[in-house]
Amino acid sequence: MARVTLQTIADRVGVSRMTVSNAFSRPDQLSADLRTRILTAAQDLGYVGPDPAARALARGTTGALGVLLSDSVPYAFTDEVAIGFLGAVAEELAPTGLALTLLTAAADGDIVPARDVAMDGALVYSCDTASPAVELLSRRGLPLVFVDQEPVPGIPSVNVDDRGGARAAAQHVVDLGHRRVALLTTGLRGRHGLVDAPFVDGQHHTERQRLLGWTEVLDAAGVDVRVVRTPHCRPEDGADAADLVLDPAGGPRPTAVLCYSDAMAVGLVRALAERGLRVPDDVSVVGFDDNPVAARMSPALTTVRQDHRAKGRAAAAALTGALDRARRGEPVAQAEAVLLPTELVVRESTAPPST
Repeated sequence: MARVTLQTIADRVGVSRMTVSNAFSRPDQLSADLRTRILTAAQDLGYVGPDPAARALARGTTGALGVLLSDSVPYAFTDEVAIGFLGAVAEELAPTGLALTLLTAAADGDIVPARDVAMDGALVYSCDTASPAVELLSRRGLPLVFVDQEPVPGIPSVNVDDRGGARAAAQHVVDLGHRRVALLTTGLRGRHGLVDAPFVDGQHHTERQRLLGWTEVLDAAGVDVRVVRTPHCRPEDGADAADLVLDPAGGPRPTAVLCYSDAMAVGLVRALAERGLRVPDDVSVVGFDDNPVAARMSPALTTVRQDHRAKGRAAAAALTGALDRARRGEPVAQAEAVLLPTELVVRESTAPPST
């Protein structure tokens, strides 16, 4: 079968090749009747449409935006917060026709996604800023938006009020009367285990902000604080963390635990139950994120709510705005920094201390 081209359709309808091209790429240039005739002829001839690769080459764009993830792509689909964020990004981009490409910050053999995948711009989502992948994206000169990252000059950013949310969580347990509190956090780099101070090397922006919020309140109230820091890997596995939280070598058992995320809180609550401790009777537990699992678990988890869907919409809007400015050749102005609110949600996992 002969290959069907724009010229084939033009010959069938009796118009120019450019007119056929406009029917697909600039429909406002044609009358409705003429465009219908062209599209009908194309369908009869079995023509699907212009080759996307050729169109991208002609335009100098790919029509795709990347999302750089700190974890593996499959892991992102086990995290309901990440799923909600990515879903909102996709919904915001849908009217633009831009595709979404998920990238891992890790290299896979000779393939380095941040270097090798074609894209017009990218969201850097909760990644280690020292990662080679982040540096590669920057060196490519792509429009970027940082999400859950330390804001930097010249790059738009979208964050939630992690510090304010952590303050609210800490104030909640202080108001309940807790004076022995553990902080269960996680980090990509730096020390792990039972740490003697909450501010350790290698902190990610989100971890640092939550630690600052917690300790501002707890230090002011004279609370005895124990800090446990786990590697950034499967934070829902709370067994080892629970051993450190409860370790008698660290002093009397904490009566409340403030967790970096709801995923960590779920693992901790399960591990406490395996050790015969009840939540909140023996230990109060507070999460962060308001992951959908927080309301489903038993007891329902007290947590700090962030609107991950609003974060996704804001991130997509910031990136499409950065793309538009780049296409117009506008110089980088002062980058917008979006800070979304957080809210304490009190449920059943917190109560006054029993001892």
